Amino acid sequence: MGILRTNKISGLGTDGTVFQGVTRFDTQGYFVAPSGTTDQRNAGITTTDGTIRFNTDSQKLEFYAQSQWWEMVIDTPNLAVGSDTGAGARGVYATGYTGPGGTGTNVIDYINISSTGNAIDFGDTSSISFNSFNGQISSSTRGLIKFGSTGPSPSPPNNTVEYVTISSTGNSLDFGDVQQFNGSGCSNSTRGIFAGGYSIPASARVNTIEYVTISSTGNAIDFGDLTQVIGTGVGMSSPTRGIFAGGRTTSGPTFAPINSIEYITISTLGNSTDFGDLTNPVYNPFGCSNATRGVIGGGNPGPVGPAQIYTSDYITLSTLGNAVRFGTLANFTSPNATNSGNSASSSTRGVFLGGYTPQINQIQYFLFANQGDAIDFGDLTVGRRSGASFSNAHGGL
Repeated sequence: MGILRTNKISGLGTDGTVFQGVTRFDTQGYFVAPSGTTDQRNAGITTTDGTIRFNTDSQKLEFYAQSQWWEMVIDTPNLAVGSDTGAGARGVYATGYTGPGGTGTNVIDYINISSTGNAIDFGDTSSISFNSFNGQISSSTRGLIKFGSTGPSPSPPNNTVEYVTISSTGNSLDFGDVQQFNGSGCSNSTRGIFAGGYSIPASARVNTIEYVTISSTGNAIDFGDLTQVIGTGVGMSSPTRGIFAGGRTTSGPTFAPINSIEYITISTLGNSTDFGDLTNPVYNPFGCSNATRGVIGGGNPGPVGPAQIYTSDYITLSTLGNAVRFGTLANFTSPNATNSGNSASSSTRGVFLGGYTPQINQIQYFLFANQGDAIDFGDLTVGRRSGASFSNAHGGL
């Protein structure tokens, strides 16, 4: 057996140094893997199956196989049952609009997605907020709360993003800034995406997409553009794709709800691409996903008034095509309740939280594997709508 001792080896060829035969590292110290950002990993390098590196964006080891990069998972969320006291598959709902005159809240609630029951107090954000991004922007450990309006019009919108550690409880901490609000959001385990909505401070509707690295803190960076100017839609994701569904293209008395669905590849930068259509044009819907199926429900078909959609659609995230009817939302006492709610999900369940006018505290759930109606889950600590929600086990993780 040969022994190679050296302080430096120069590269040979465009793909770097090649060691042939069995190569063994005998050390009681450690081996330092190549490292770099997500954008740097394919820059000018021919990637082959079995390649290993450390991703400085996600702070995780990853390997290349089957024509794509995979994270080396060292643990997974333990899907809880009702008697568990640990976090398990936890849904979090923060801030929101609580009443007339632009009243908001800084309350953060959490639920155990795998059981049923009422929400429990988690902590508070630094100030009240509503009109956040609709969609889950979180990793398995950290959730992001995008602030929006902070009071009655003409109160200026807030560009603040705060974060919490999902498995614990406590008040949120400063993360950075995003230059838009009241749009659609989604994420995988590494990146959080903010798409469309209104600009800050001008409050004009925009088509811009921004992103952040969830494991770090800092301001959002330009990602690309939606195919059109869209606000008040909903986002969801698989580990590779981000989906944006529904919304409206104008403000004012007509609101112009749309039925379009668009998608992006989360790990790259670029503009969104057409996916298909919902069964109905709608803005302010619920929406969440597991890794394979997304469900979009409720919302307002516009242009104004209490008319609501009480049904839900589903899509298969890995394909392209139009949405298919999934089921019916749970019965509500409010005729306007399916508008502007929020959502969270695990690999098996989707949960819809809150609703509109009067701001309700109802929680309902459904099973992704079944096409069927939503079922009552419990109540929020405060009835509200248009906040920020996420989980540690949604479809992008």
